[in-house]
Amino acid sequence: MSTSRAEEQIRADIVEAGRRLYARGYVASNDGNISVRLDDRRLITTPKGVSKGFMTPDMMVITDYSGKKVSGERDPSSELPMHLEIYRNRPDINAVVHAHPPLATGFAVAGIPLTRAVLAEVVTTLGSIPIAEYGTPSTSELPEAVRKYIKAHDGLLLANHGAVTCCKTVMSAYYKMETIEHFAKISLVARLLGREHLLSREEVERLQGLRGMYGIAAPAAICADPAEASGGQAACQVIEAPESPRERLVPDVPGVRALSGADGRAPSGDDEIRLTYRELTALIADAVRNLRE
Repeated sequence: MSTSRAEEQIRADIVEAGRRLYARGYVASNDGNISVRLDDRRLITTPKGVSKGFMTPDMMVITDYSGKKVSGERDPSSELPMHLEIYRNRPDINAVVHAHPPLATGFAVAGIPLTRAVLAEVVTTLGSIPIAEYGTPSTSELPEAVRKYIKAHDGLLLANHGAVTCCKTVMSAYYKMETIEHFAKISLVARLLGREHLLSREEVERLQGLRGMYGIAAPAAICADPAEASGGQAACQVIEAPESPRERLVPDVPGVRALSGADGRAPSGDDEIRLTYRELTALIADAVRNLRE
């Protein structure tokens, strides 16, 4: 069957995106999958059992929107149902990329969403990156988990699984996967160093205003209240950002909280207490002296 020039380009783009996923270590062996809309009746997807780093354009599989194969010598990815669910809920997007970038997947395994207002570029482009609940791969559980967030987000972590992104083109969806992994790396380093300075709520609102100015298409507005993203489907992108009318950057752990909480009150069970090494050894030495007395 002959292919149009547009389809030939899509096949080439899928091969290139797969090559980049493999080269960056976002996929291993045969995992990960990519799909793109061809028209209102068909989509094209990566084949089952082939490394994303060694695909060729002729390996791709064309299916309808029920997942039935239309053409291709191989079978489509077993995780195609997740892609189909995304297309059903997002008529504005044309491509889906699923991979297992190591650091972002580490956050997914730890149950830590990438929802803190840390990087201005991430706030303006992706907004927040929540975690979809765990669903067994290749079953209906995974599409059901993704359904809750996909209308409001272009990128998700998948609990104990990986990440998925969507956009208007396959390369744009791939670049969003790069952004998620880049964000995860920076966030991990900051946390290992002991703190993250967060963008204030006021700064996040300013950045949200820049979306329109720069023509950044966002599926939903940014919000601060997790309750607004609860229920059957998330309606907004929840970002953790502290209120501060005077400061644009707010330390997540302002100073040392040895004997009081962030606001000077006695700490509760949820407060984090931080001590320097010198303060800790001084407390231990004082406790030892008291015991001897």
